[in-house]
Amino acid sequence: MDETIAEFIRRTILKIPMSEMMTVLEAWNFLSESQLQTLNLRQRKDSLAQSVVLLCEEKCASLSDAALLDIVCEDLDLFDIEQFKSSFKKILQRALRNVTVSFRDAEENAVWIRIAWGTQYTKPNQYKPTYVVYYSHTPYAFTSSSRLKSNIPLLGQALTVASKHHQIVKMDLRSRYLDSLKAIVFKQYNQNFEIHNPTAPLQERSVGLDINTDSRIIHENAVEKDKVQRITQETFGDYPQPRLEFAQYKFWKAAMLTTTPQTPTQSLQFHNRFLETKFKSDLNGGILADREEPLRCLIKFSSPHLLEALKSLAPAGIADAPLSPLLTCIPSRGMNYFKIRDK
Repeated sequence: MDETIAEFIRRTILKIPMSEMMTVLEAWNFLSESQLQTLNLRQRKDSLAQSVVLLCEEKCASLSDAALLDIVCEDLDLFDIEQFKSSFKKILQRALRNVTVSFRDAEENAVWIRIAWGTQYTKPNQYKPTYVVYYSHTPYAFTSSSRLKSNIPLLGQALTVASKHHQIVKMDLRSRYLDSLKAIVFKQYNQNFEIHNPTAPLQERSVGLDINTDSRIIHENAVEKDKVQRITQETFGDYPQPRLEFAQYKFWKAAMLTTTPQTPTQSLQFHNRFLETKFKSDLNGGILADREEPLRCLIKFSSPHLLEALKSLAPAGIADAPLSPLLTCIPSRGMNYFKIRDK
């Protein structure tokens, strides 16, 4: 590939917002899906641009291919950050006489917003603000919890109008860690964006059995552990997981049940409350056998790092591999609040 073409592609990539990068490259339809999956969207943009150039060299991109990429980029609506701020502020101030709105331009394409809410008759409460982070060219906004639930619809309306999107997506996803929320929402959690040291190979670990133990038992133990390790890696990948603190599953009232299994590196708490499920058994008799009403409770898993805790369950021998899809689908579904109904 000619150096002029390579430089043109590099400069074009640098113009694309990171939040729109994968969308543009997919619309370009020049790089294969497998090539796109090798791109690390968590690295600096200049490094990403160089990675794209190398992939284009593999496919011998022509000037026409580079020009098509430029056309795809021009199709992106230009985001006027000042217009967004002005529109957002006016909408809130028209609805509420007393409201304070402040902005800060943080990372690329991100606007941080601080809102101190008041009413028609009270001044804004500066001690209990709501924080919002909006990423341009996306229908996603990340908000802190607000004590004034009645203002949430107004906030959503202001974001929708100011961003010029048809709607701002509401997701059943919560975390204290913005980077993890971004990774899940923008599908960046499966990128090797950090150096991750996986568990040492089985042959380097001590099996922990007596030296006189039958070698066949040791072999079967190692084979089983290797199988569990492989399934776990296929399920979670060999990269750091996004950081969430809990996952909640509501099946439609029972007492609180708490158990805390310890893994080598993580602590996972299990709360059972308000889950609805039907008792099923092939055995006759028993207190629950003739019960027609479904059992109800809510199940909540909590941990300082839930996904890493779940990932360590099977290797620690606490759970069978693979884990239930209800636990492993959290990043791909983009949610940690689930409502499940009986089939």
